[in-house]
Amino acid sequence: MSDYQLTRLLDESAAETALRADVLRGLTRSPKVLPPKWFYDARGSELFEEITRLPEYYPTRAEREILLERAREIAAESGARTLVELGSGSSEKTRHLIEAMPALDTYVPVDVSESALAGAAEKLLAEHPGLRVHALLADFTKPLHLPDSPGPRLVVFLGGTIGNLLPPERAEFLHAVRSMLSPGDALLMGTDLVKEESVLVAAYDDAQGVTAEFNRNVLAVINRELDADFRTEDFTHVALWDREREWIEMRLRARSELRVKIRALDLEVPFAAGEEIQTEVSAKFRQDGVRTELAEAGLELVQWWTDSSGRFALSLAVADGPGMMP
Repeated sequence: MSDYQLTRLLDESAAETALRADVLRGLTRSPKVLPPKWFYDARGSELFEEITRLPEYYPTRAEREILLERAREIAAESGARTLVELGSGSSEKTRHLIEAMPALDTYVPVDVSESALAGAAEKLLAEHPGLRVHALLADFTKPLHLPDSPGPRLVVFLGGTIGNLLPPERAEFLHAVRSMLSPGDALLMGTDLVKEESVLVAAYDDAQGVTAEFNRNVLAVINRELDADFRTEDFTHVALWDREREWIEMRLRARSELRVKIRALDLEVPFAAGEEIQTEVSAKFRQDGVRTELAEAGLELVQWWTDSSGRFALSLAVADGPGMMP
């Protein structure tokens, strides 16, 4: 892949160090909590792909609908010559944008999986031989220094992943994104919208139990990576809608009183019957709220597109004033 370049911003031990810290901190506090990023080992990624095809899980289909319908409009509005994707994964949805950007010079995928970055680049370069791909092996929640590339830049953050961040984390993240942008650059962000509780809960608690298996997979990751003895069958999958905060919470609930050993941390974790681990928050949004959060980070909302059912939105925001990073 002659037009492929990889910059590693994560060292080999970074993931293990972060997992150890998150498990130690999260399972010794009350209430217990684990960050959702640990769902996504190879098995977790397979399960999530299966979730996106379930009838109950609408966000992926809704976002793809908008991208297919609005890709040329997004390309024209942004004028982007560099496309930066945070949490790029397989880059599957981004293909719709790339195909609509004949002037695109450089694609900068950012992900924690080197194999995902290389696989996506190979496919894209076969389809777009004039494209340059400069991948960053990095955690997009940490400060990033983007490679030199022609402007304007369009940073994309798809999938409604912004909803997995708590409000203070979202504010920090949006300020960090703003710091990467120069005048004329833009952010394209996917947000799942507030809707009927029954629709929301079903999307995170499907009839086939795939989401339940996905949720419990985080325990299998801890077992493998930290020599723990969780029994996944000891925990029930729970999905709840918090009306006040307007977010879905996924939890794992202990079926009975038990104790779990995590040998790599020399830690024993007690669980009372019915005690829960919060494994994911997925906030849902309204247009006014998105506009306000963007504005507080120095970004101006200029376009708002929804799918035909009004379930999901893509917002385009531009930098308000000069960026903060050189």
